[in-house]
Amino acid sequence: MRTRTVTTKPFKDQKPGTSGLRKPVTIFQQSNYLENFIQSIFNSINISETSTLIVGGDGRYYNSQAIQIIIKIAAANSIKRILVGHKGIFSTPAISAAIRYHKAFGGIILSASHNPGGVNGDFGIKYNTEHGGPASEEITNNIFNCTKTINKYKILEAKDINLNYLGSCNLGTTKVEIIDSITPYVELMQQLFDFGRIHTLLASSNFRISIDSLNAVTGPYARTLFETCLGAPRGSVQNDIPLEDFGGKHPDPNLIHASSLVNNLFGLNSPDFGAASDGDGDRNMILGRNFFVTPSDSLAILTANAHLIPGYKDGVKGVARSMPTSQAVDRVAKKLGIECYETPTGWKFFNNLLNADKITLCGEESFGTGSNHIREKDGLWAILFWLNIIAITGKSVENIVYEHWKQYGRNFYSRHDYEEIELSKANDCMNQLRYTVKKIREKTAFNEYKITHADDFSYIDPIDKSISKQQGVRISFASGSRIIFRLSGTGTKGATFRVYLEKYQFDNTKIKLNTQHVLSPLIQLAEEIAHIKSFTELDKPTIIT
Repeated sequence: MRTRTVTTKPFKDQKPGTSGLRKPVTIFQQSNYLENFIQSIFNSINISETSTLIVGGDGRYYNSQAIQIIIKIAAANSIKRILVGHKGIFSTPAISAAIRYHKAFGGIILSASHNPGGVNGDFGIKYNTEHGGPASEEITNNIFNCTKTINKYKILEAKDINLNYLGSCNLGTTKVEIIDSITPYVELMQQLFDFGRIHTLLASSNFRISIDSLNAVTGPYARTLFETCLGAPRGSVQNDIPLEDFGGKHPDPNLIHASSLVNNLFGLNSPDFGAASDGDGDRNMILGRNFFVTPSDSLAILTANAHLIPGYKDGVKGVARSMPTSQAVDRVAKKLGIECYETPTGWKFFNNLLNADKITLCGEESFGTGSNHIREKDGLWAILFWLNIIAITGKSVENIVYEHWKQYGRNFYSRHDYEEIELSKANDCMNQLRYTVKKIREKTAFNEYKITHADDFSYIDPIDKSISKQQGVRISFASGSRIIFRLSGTGTKGATFRVYLEKYQFDNTKIKLNTQHVLSPLIQLAEEIAHIKSFTELDKPTIIT
């Protein structure tokens, strides 16, 4: 085996977003495109003589081919040990756990998360650091700067490694190990949750679950967890084989893309509990029989009930939510007497708080929830958390949520997505909003709504004091209502313009009202403020959650 140095030229579009570099597969398949980015990662970090790297992905199209290229470049860059998930499969939460367990300097995750897969789908690469979480903005900027000047990369000339068998081999001086990525993750979950109580619940003929892995990475993990370890009947986990195109499905756990699960839970003789995960396993959607739990409410309820769970019996030190996430968890934190942090969207902001031991739980409205057990959001962890609460309290999902609302009030909440908008028009809309919000601040009211706050959210990190500007326009009203506007950075086609609507209701006689009906005045107000239809050229949102 010999190391070959290949001359190359920079690509102009390799700036990582909030979740790494995401592009259509055809972009990554360009000559030297993947190689340039991987070499830029290694050029931007210090590699020690005993370095360990974790590599794996969600099994989408181009996953296996990319892994072969990555391990050969890693070997050429003197990385001593590479741990690769069996068959190239490694969920994002499991990689985070593996980085921390093996004291690796980092991991390379191959996924575009909830974006579609397949030949004409999306692909992505994310670099996670030694803490197990996504690289900081400083590191991703260093990587991007390297991509702008790169003129060569190194790669080992070697045959491809068979990823289908557990074992190890040598690539030059580098040891490559194909490892079981599922068992260590299951063992970590056993340390956190009462598997005995959950097993009793799931093995009972009086309680049925339906877990939809959407033909994505959590399939093998969920099958092992729920059917093998926890006694759920065979077939409780559906779509459990990871497919390169996710079976033609959109691997996003929401009410639209997980429609088969939703129809199952809202039909006759429905299961008692339902849940779905996304492409790389870090998101979750929770359902009860004929009942949907918003991610914002889920975070609040997990925080309020954390003391029931073995891994969190000593209490929650603090909690954090992304700025667009509803303020439901704020009310729980206030009662518990703990700090509640409001951060920009992006898990890396939570990680600073987690690493500083400021928080125990955290979450985003985009179906992501997590804790200090790793440094990523964790879909299956959230599902187990809910099942553990149900097993201990003996209450249904619906009753758990209603009792929570009766105690804390309800934050009626919805997100309206306008997808695949022309980027220039989306930016024009946000720029107009930034101008409008300055004018709004000069008023005491907008129509009949008394304004208490309006800004373009800027965040000063309490740990490293870094500043993140223009994180979304937010407008708050005296009633406790909020409207938030921001652009999402996770898509690969055009832009996604998002509107977040929230109204607080403390009257227990009104907590069961229809969400869209309650929010309808805010929906109209959002249109009046932002002129969404004019800018997006869409009469209605693409997705409402």
